Amino acid sequence: MTTMRITPTSASRTIYRLHDTVVERATALPFSIVQLAARIAVAEVFWQSAQTKLASWPVTLQLFAFEYRLPLLEPGLAATMATAAELSGAAMLALGLLARLASLMLLGVVATIQIFVYPDHWAEHLMWTSLLLLILSRGAGVFSIDHLARRIRAGG
Repeated sequence: MTTMRITPTSASRTIYRLHDTVVERATALPFSIVQLAARIAVAEVFWQSAQTKLASWPVTLQLFAFEYRLPLLEPGLAATMATAAELSGAAMLALGLLARLASLMLLGVVATIQIFVYPDHWAEHLMWTSLLLLILSRGAGVFSIDHLARRIRAGG
């Protein structure tokens, strides 16, 4: 029986080196940049959604009454609560102000949308949820009011 020995070719060694270089450089990226990007990305989605609601409040009320139809809530109250949560949550995330609380609040909004309004849009909701869970679990990062407040409380 002959033992066959597989040796990496020059092309595969180049691919491995390229992979290692990419991994090394990606690992060097400060996590605070990832946190900032996650906060801004999610904040933009909810800010724009709230702006759309505010741009035509009568249409928003009709949507909540006839399309969204959330259980147990009167459409006007549901529209007001959703808009307030989106506006305040987006602003808090963008600033990094009580970002974990904002993430939790917006996770509630996403869950409501997923369960009661657009259950078929799960992939988009999963993307928002992933970013919100990152912020909830790891915080806002160093480019945030939360970080600044922590430093001030700690005395420097």
